[in-house]
Amino acid sequence: MTHTIPSSTVAVAGATGAQGGATARALLARGRPVRALTRNPDSAAARQLRAIGAQVTYADFAHPDSLRGALAGSSALFAMTTPFEADVEQEVREGVALLNAAASAGVGHIVFTSATNADRATGIPHFDSKHRLERHLVSLGVPWTVIAPAAFMDQYRESWTLDALRRGEFCRPMPGERPVALIPAVDIGSFAALALSEPERFTGRRIDIAADELTGRQIAAVLGAACGRPVRYIELPNEYVERYSAALATMFRYFAAVGMDVDVSGLRREYPEVGWHSFADWVGEHAWDLALA
Repeated sequence: MTHTIPSSTVAVAGATGAQGGATARALLARGRPVRALTRNPDSAAARQLRAIGAQVTYADFAHPDSLRGALAGSSALFAMTTPFEADVEQEVREGVALLNAAASAGVGHIVFTSATNADRATGIPHFDSKHRLERHLVSLGVPWTVIAPAAFMDQYRESWTLDALRRGEFCRPMPGERPVALIPAVDIGSFAALALSEPERFTGRRIDIAADELTGRQIAAVLGAACGRPVRYIELPNEYVERYSAALATMFRYFAAVGMDVDVSGLRREYPEVGWHSFADWVGEHAWDLALA
């Protein structure tokens, strides 16, 4: 598939990761030309994007010169940042560099992916850093949209959860009856592609997004049904998480005390074209028996 309409090209930051990759694929499915920005154009994920029609372009947030070239001629940008490669200060520096480069390049619409409740002074370091970038984005005078995803369903395919499921356990440092808002990367990508494709509908808006909301015990029950074995919920002491990451411990304390305020049913009514996945839908799309073997 070859794209020949530079004026409608969408640059996608983090295109070889979960959110960016999902956004790139959703845009390509809509027929939008995609310029996938990555520090490693030869990675397996980059090759997969190239195979389905994306233009893969080198870009490094730490080197603004590479950003200017990578963004030139793009009509819109999907912007994302991560604190987990270094720290939140580097995240903010690199995010500011990306947003500034997009403004300088004349990008007509920036969709920035943040985090649910990040605009509410959560005290969670990697939420507060996102809000700093939200404020910077608004200050640039470029048409903008902020989408703010809830907790990722995709985390339950990671080793921490899978190791516990092999023991018949689902463990989190939260009360078992405390609900948590959830969304899979595929729905984030679909929502972002919608916002990028209909800027008149989304410009100037900040939208918290989630596809489902379940308690820890409900999550354990759904995962147990998928695994074909009983799975019991275990509430870990927050000190357990603190040993690994003070930031994540702060996040779980906030989730336990305050939670995430997302109108899931309202989102489904207003944006049915996203194709929202319930947690059971998402779990059913994966082979849990192989993952747990």
